[in-house]
Amino acid sequence: MSTHPVPFFALVLALVPYVAAAQAASAARPRAVSDTSVFAPLVLPTPNEYRGGGGAPGPKYWQNRADYTLAATLDTAGKTVKGELTLRYTNRSPDTLRFMWLQVEQNAFRSQSLNSYIFPEESRFGARGFEGGYTFSRLDQLVASAKGVAPKRRPLTRRLNETMMKVDFAEPLAPGRTAVLDMAWTFPVPEHGADRMGRDGALYEIAQWFPRAAVYDDVRGWNIEPYLGQGEFYLDYGDYALAITVPAGYIVAATGALQNPRDVLTPTQIARHAIAATSDTVVRLITADELAKGTARARTSGMMTWRFNAKNVRDAVWAASPEFQWDASSWKGIMAYAYYRPSAAVNWHDAADQSRLSIIEYSERWFQYPWPHISAVEGPISGMEYPMIAMENISNDIYDLYNVVTHEIGHMWFPMIVGSNERSYMWQDEGFNTFINTFSEGRRYPERGDQLARAAEERRMVEQYMIRGVDEPVDINPDRISPALLGEAAYVKPSVGLQLLREEILGPQAFDDAFRTYIARWAYKHPTPADFFRTMEDVGGRRLDWFWRQWFVENARFDQSVDSVVTRRKGDTTFVSVLYGNRERGVLPVRARFTFSDGTTQEYVYPAEVWSTNSRQYARDYAFVNKQLVQIELDPELRLLDVDRKNNGWGSKHLTP
Repeated sequence: MSTHPVPFFALVLALVPYVAAAQAASAARPRAVSDTSVFAPLVLPTPNEYRGGGGAPGPKYWQNRADYTLAATLDTAGKTVKGELTLRYTNRSPDTLRFMWLQVEQNAFRSQSLNSYIFPEESRFGARGFEGGYTFSRLDQLVASAKGVAPKRRPLTRRLNETMMKVDFAEPLAPGRTAVLDMAWTFPVPEHGADRMGRDGALYEIAQWFPRAAVYDDVRGWNIEPYLGQGEFYLDYGDYALAITVPAGYIVAATGALQNPRDVLTPTQIARHAIAATSDTVVRLITADELAKGTARARTSGMMTWRFNAKNVRDAVWAASPEFQWDASSWKGIMAYAYYRPSAAVNWHDAADQSRLSIIEYSERWFQYPWPHISAVEGPISGMEYPMIAMENISNDIYDLYNVVTHEIGHMWFPMIVGSNERSYMWQDEGFNTFINTFSEGRRYPERGDQLARAAEERRMVEQYMIRGVDEPVDINPDRISPALLGEAAYVKPSVGLQLLREEILGPQAFDDAFRTYIARWAYKHPTPADFFRTMEDVGGRRLDWFWRQWFVENARFDQSVDSVVTRRKGDTTFVSVLYGNRERGVLPVRARFTFSDGTTQEYVYPAEVWSTNSRQYARDYAFVNKQLVQIELDPELRLLDVDRKNNGWGSKHLTP
């Protein structure tokens, strides 16, 4: 109740000028729009019974399964591979499938392929004038009839679309049922297979060598993006049985555990392998001297078949050479192998031990390695990963070799364990892997910098790209990234983002808990970026819409500043008012160092959310007793990113003795 009531009409008349002024101002400015702040809620797919709102697989999550029985014969005279397979494709989806898509990626090396139009012929991912591709002699479905009666062979209708091939089932494949396909084909082996497979003299590294089932998932149905070379792979999990037939003088490395060692190895090699299986030091299974003397092989004429089995993997590859030296070590029953030619031995003598340490580091820190071996294979490929196989070239020194070895082995976690869609979200395996590599590199060779020093080097690199305005968003299709920017956009920039999230936003304890949970939740499954974002928030305990938007979705830059400083003295106390500025769209925590005339300093850290109500300016008041402030510095340790550090300070250091 007012003690001095005002007549109603008098109040209305008094407000008329103010109402008119407000209406005029409203007409002069644009009408309100939806929240466009970097802090606006990030729109993610609606949670459902397949993928929950907390980032975990839902109660009805499903994925299909592809089990393969594979046979390959290497013709070294014709430089071709002849292949046969039986594919058992199990439909675990709720949908009835009337066809499936197969990946036939050797067709990227046909003339007038989409690859040839996008990547220059002599580039890393170009076909380099090679005329290749699949030639099928058989593509049938084996349809079961009466019990005890052999299945009927039904040739299938197929339609080729670049590196994808549509195959119509002989009968609809209902949920829970399995289709059995039987195929035979040949293809010439390219010398330079888009830097992912190929040959060098007598050495062959064979990948993308059989028709692989494309992924049918709850997100996009059939994933039909073609293989162009730069974008990588997306595959279902299954069990593989391999029979690799090569000239008898060849040594074979492959996905899976060797099943017939007595058929293909000498008694000496078997005995040495038994020693290596319990050794934390390297055992030379095949030496350069034995290769030179011709005693490395039990026989050198005719053909020999190597048999391997692999459980719960998403692909299978192999490499073969008559010149392979072979080293081995082990950790907790897991074999660490290195295969290399004598010409590479100066650095590769260390590769088995490098492989062993990589497995130890990633297992102890993130998730236990699940397969029987890891093999580093030397050859013409600059660096490529497949289940249990890491391909690298000769390298310049042991440091360079380790950087590549541990990177390709890191891919056993992303995407071999956590099976993300590399064809669409390259950063979800390359960026995550680059991040975990910094721990491995710092552990192996601390004299070249610890983990934080290596992360700082990556951060400065990304900052330079931002300063020059040439960086690209992270979350775009990898085949749309300029090849010159691929390393920054898909590898280093997401790695720097994870490092910022760990050190500056969530803290190492919360981040590591959330990151390990993400791996455990999505091991042998197919996570999307939204599943990652939600898991990190769910376990980390912080809403991060602003961070995902600026770092992964958009292409924000960062520029904090000290806009103004006002000081006044009252008695023995100095009062300071600071106006911090944020001159770009991106926001990060504020790290300020105050320096006083007596040489002492005080650190202030404010979370990035202080910019949420005013993303341009943030004001703080301070009081210092018996202290004279002489300088303020933002991010003095270069822990963040800033495209203009000239505006990061105030004052100067004039210190009293």
